[in-house]
This record gives sequence, C-alpha cells and structure tokens, in this order.
Amino acid sequence: MGSDQNQNPANPSAGGGLPEPVTEAGRHGLEAILAAPERAVIALDFDGTLAPIVPDPDRARAHPEAVPALAALAPKVAAVAVVTGRPAEVAVRNGGFAGVAGLDHLVVLGHYGAERWEAATGKVTAPDPHPGVEAVRREFPEVLASVPQSRGTWIEDKGRALAAHTRRAEDPEAAFEALRAPLDALAERHGLIVEPGRMVLELRPPGIDKGVALRAYLRDVGAGAVLYAGDDLGDIPAFDAVEALRGEGLPGVLVCSANEEVRELASRADVVVPDPEGVVRLLSALAARLG
Repeated sequence: MGSDQNQNPANPSAGGGLPEPVTEAGRHGLEAILAAPERAVIALDFDGTLAPIVPDPDRARAHPEAVPALAALAPKVAAVAVVTGRPAEVAVRNGGFAGVAGLDHLVVLGHYGAERWEAATGKVTAPDPHPGVEAVRREFPEVLASVPQSRGTWIEDKGRALAAHTRRAEDPEAAFEALRAPLDALAERHGLIVEPGRMVLELRPPGIDKGVALRAYLRDVGAGAVLYAGDDLGDIPAFDAVEALRGEGLPGVLVCSANEEVRELASRADVVVPDPEGVVRLLSALAARLG
C-alpha cells in the first residue's frame, strides 16, 4: 500500500463527508461502488467494527447508530454482510438486526461463514459441528487451570468454537502469552487451530476464516465491487481476500476501525477510521452519497 497512508489517514469524522481512500486501488474500489451500487457488497466485522469492544463479549452491542446507518445503506447496494466469528444468532441479537425495515438484504455470516442468517427469512443454515470442538470443550477448563497466569481468564463457548478471553485477567497480556503454547497443543490434538485476537485465543476448525467466507459470498451474489471493514487479526484473511480479488479484477475498498492493540490492519487499509463510530459515519456518508 502507499507510504502516504500513515501520514494522512482518511477519516470520515472530519466534516462528516465520504472519505477519499489514500490508495489508488481504494479509490478505484470506491468509484466502482458509486458507479454501480446495485452490484456492490458492503461487508463488515462485528466486534470492534460495528460494536465497541467491551470486557464481557456477551454485553457487546452495535453502536446506537449502526442499524439506522445500515438500514439507510442496504436498499441501495446488492447486499450488506456482517462477517463474524460469533454464532450468527448471537450477532443478530447483539446487533439488533432482526425485523428492521430496510435490512432485507442483510446477511450475517457467523462462525467465519460456517453459519448464515438471512434477514429475508430470519433463519440460520449451518453444517454439523466439527467433532474436535466437543473434545476441546471437555478439556479446556483443565488446561486453563494448569496455567497460573490465566487466573481471571474465562471461556466463551461459541458452539462451533471456544475462546479464552484474557482481558479480565490480572495481567491480560501475560495470560495471553502464557496460554498460547498449551492452547496450540490442545487444538492440535483435536484437529483445530488457534486464532489470536485482541486479548482472546479462539480454538476453531481449520479451513474456515473470514477470507474464505467473504470470497464465497461475493461469488454467490455475483458482486461487482466490495467494501470490507474490520479491526482485528481475524480480519486479516478478509483483507487478503479483497487484495487478491482486486488483482483478479474485482474492485474493493479496505477500511480499518483502528485501535492500539492491533495495528496491522491500519497499515494496509485504504481508509482508517478511529472506532465503530467512525465506521457508522462512513456508512452514513456512503448512503447519503448514493442518494
């Protein structure tokens, strides 16, 4: 990406207008979305992108203006897709997406695309869970108990994956680092992988990630352009997918909801916003620009 990005990150909060991407590829992507919005897909992570990060993920809720912004934008594009590691039903509940006028084109790709919820039907479709998840579920508490630094860490059961959150540990970073090796070993024993994030280590089946989910969905709907917004390490595969698709001729825009814990995405993004409020402002500005 261009070296001017960190010196002059695009920020829609300045003036409230639609930001101009700082890279040529990003500008081309935005032009394609504006020229043919009926073929554009707007894809977004949930936690840290549409919803502020909170100590207890169960209490995470979409920014108050997120749903109105999405409802204003969704009828003007091919689709809006929320791509998340959470179960689809949890993202729908915490996002407040169900039964909202204007969100008929919203899709939630939960568990990195293993689940799909469509607003038009209100139903979730999904394959059977990976057998290794149940084995890990049984052993996870014992592994945590064997690591002294993990005191205060808690397990989130996502149904098709499990995650250790260290944000409430006495020393979150020390707990995170101390758990990496034992959780890698646990995952390997049962055919799973470990996906690190912002003070979280998630054990999930291999072969599924946000990049795979995004590519498959864009192919399904015949997208002509894509905007993807994310904030965490789990969004890197989606960034990779958009960059690869741009090389294959599909225009795209990469947006980072910036934070101090994960900086990799900001260095690769075409547009950087400071937080979920910045994402909401961008979505609102795009909806207004599309008329």
